[in-house]
This record gives sequence, C-alpha cells and structure tokens, in this order.
Amino acid sequence: MRRTRAEVDATLQIAKLNAAELLPVVHCLGFGPGAGAAAGDFCLLELEPALCQQLEAGHSLVIRGDKDEQAVLCSKDKTYDLRTADTSNMLLFIPDCKTPDQLKMEETHCNITHTEIFGFSNNYWELRRCRPKLKKLKKLLMENTYEGPDSQKEKDSNHSKYTTEDLLDQIQASEEEIMAQLQVLNACEIEGYWRILDFDYEMKLLNHVTQLVDSESWSFDKVPLNTCLQELGPLEPEEMIAHCLKCYGKKYVEEGEVYFALSADKICRAAAQMLLQNAVKFNLAEFQEVWQQSVPEGMITRLDQLKGLALVDRHSRPEIIFLLKVDDLPEDNQERFNSLFSLREKWTEEDIAPYIQDLCGEKQTIGALLTKYSRSSIQNGVKVYNSRRPIS
Repeated sequence: MRRTRAEVDATLQIAKLNAAELLPVVHCLGFGPGAGAAAGDFCLLELEPALCQQLEAGHSLVIRGDKDEQAVLCSKDKTYDLRTADTSNMLLFIPDCKTPDQLKMEETHCNITHTEIFGFSNNYWELRRCRPKLKKLKKLLMENTYEGPDSQKEKDSNHSKYTTEDLLDQIQASEEEIMAQLQVLNACEIEGYWRILDFDYEMKLLNHVTQLVDSESWSFDKVPLNTCLQELGPLEPEEMIAHCLKCYGKKYVEEGEVYFALSADKICRAAAQMLLQNAVKFNLAEFQEVWQQSVPEGMITRLDQLKGLALVDRHSRPEIIFLLKVDDLPEDNQERFNSLFSLREKWTEEDIAPYIQDLCGEKQTIGALLTKYSRSSIQNGVKVYNSRRPIS
C-alpha cells in the first residue's frame, strides 16, 4: 500500500518536523517481492577513490587466492586484503535512488517518490593494503629450474612450467608486483614460460663471461654485448648470455654500441653462495680467503655484500659463517621473527635488518617492526633484540 501526501504530512507533524526545512521530494521505501532472496546474491565492496576511478575508467579488479588462502583483491599495481566487515546499520540496495545532492539540483515540486528496495545486507567487504604474497612465485618456478637447452629435463615434458597467465591465476599479487618480482628473481621467459636458471648453470654462464672479459682484457665496466654473443654463442644460447649480462650488470649504450657494466658486488655475492651452498658452516677466516681467490682479479670481497644471504656468528670460536637466505624465510611477520629468534636468541639491528627489510609496509620502518615483535636490551654496550614470546 502506497502512502499519500496527507499521510506523509501527518507523519512529519507527529515527528515535529517542519516540511519547509526539508527537500520537497519524499522517498517512500518499500520492500519488493524478491528483496529477501536477492540480498544473498550481492556483496557490497568499499573502495578508496583511486580504485573507484580505475573501475570507472574501465580497468578491472581481480580477486585471487586458492581455497586454502585468504582472498586478496588486486588492481593493476597493488594488492589488498579482502575482509568482511559487519555493520549494525542495515544497508539497502535501491536502484536509481537519488541522493540529496542530486535532488537539490533538480527543480521539483512537492511530490512523493515510491522507491522499491531490491535487497539488503548487514555486512560489506573492506580492503586493506597489504604486501603482495610472492613467496609462492619462487616456489613454483623452483619446481623446474632451467639447466640449459641440452639438459634431460628440457627433453622431458612432464615438468611443470608457467606462463604469465598461469602465474596471475596462482599468485596473490598484482600484475605489476609479479613482474617486478620476476626481475628480482632473475627469471627469464623461455618459449613463453617463466623460468629461473639452475644456480650451477647460472654460474657456468657467468664464468664464461668473466673468463672472456679476462682474456680480452676488458674493463668490467665496459663489456660489449655483441662481441660477447659472437664469442660465447657457440657455447651457450645467445639469449642466455644476454640474460646473464642483464642479471649481473647494467646496460648502457655508447656510440650506438650496447655495453654492460658488470657489478662486482653481485659477482662476489654469487661466488660466496657457490662456496656456502654445500657447507653447513664455514670457518670465517678460511672462507674469506677462499672467497677472495674465487672472484675475478681486481674485485674485492666484503662481508657487507652478503646481506640477506649469509650470517656470521661472531660468538663462535673460531668465528663461522653459514648460508641464510632471506628468500627461504617465512612470509608472515610473526613466523619470520619466530624463525629468526629460534636460530639466534639475540640479534643486533645490523644483523637482523637484512632479514626483515622486506616485511616493511608503506611508511613502516625496521625500528617499528622490531618494537612490535621484539624486546630490546643492552648487552656489552650494544643494543640487542630478542623475542617477545617464548620460542619452542
């Protein structure tokens, strides 16, 4: 049954409201026949203005996650946690409902608009910016590392391979974040599939390059791409040589010729990983001697090149060093700290920083993370951090 103008005026009088102070249009709401059933067919999503603008511009937002994962929503370049928020106020779905601002712009006489409620909800989805969940990306690509075109694995079609679309389907991150992480992992696209080079094969390529630099007496700051491809092409695919140069150097053009400036830090770091990967623990003094001997002449090894790759135990006698890669640590903040404190009870900020730097969100500092997940104390005049909770 629809309300009449007289009934509306009577209601205003009972409520002691002055009709002259209100907009002339009166909305009379009523539930449609399918309102209750339709309520479960819709989800409300609260978006920040930037995401609204992307949708209005025709871009897509994608929900990603397997059945055992907490869903995330991804734009082209950001990732958001997707969580349900309850509200004590019932939210109504009213098609073509006009807001007070829209009504003010219309010249309407005093009238009644009967509006049908299409559905309702007591909750909505809210978004919170989060770090992309990229640990799975490396895990998938490490299932089938690339060992070269002649390896037996390449002849066996049973090994898993992933295209860009496959990764977008399985990784809880935006496309830009995934592509950026592929660069960090030094992944390359081979025949349409993203692959990580097997470390031994990567070292083989790097040795070819450094030996050529040595034999030609080139500067490591000026390695010509074309000559490298010509000289090393008979040994390995040209795209692999170019990829190796890209991983360990910075590309630039001079007088129309493409050159790479090879990074001494990256080469020294790779040499250290090669030495440490097969040793549980290494005498630090012996390691430093062997490490320096294993890098090309003219390069100087330094322990600060190994941040996030290896850890030095100064309290051991003799002092030791061992492989500890930040990539192998848990992705969750609390689990990361639990793992680190189970490995070592007390950490200096200098030692722990490389292993938690990637946990910092927007505008978050290492100091803030340490304050939240650890306790500080002074030991022999040095500030150290230990766990806030017992570690089993």
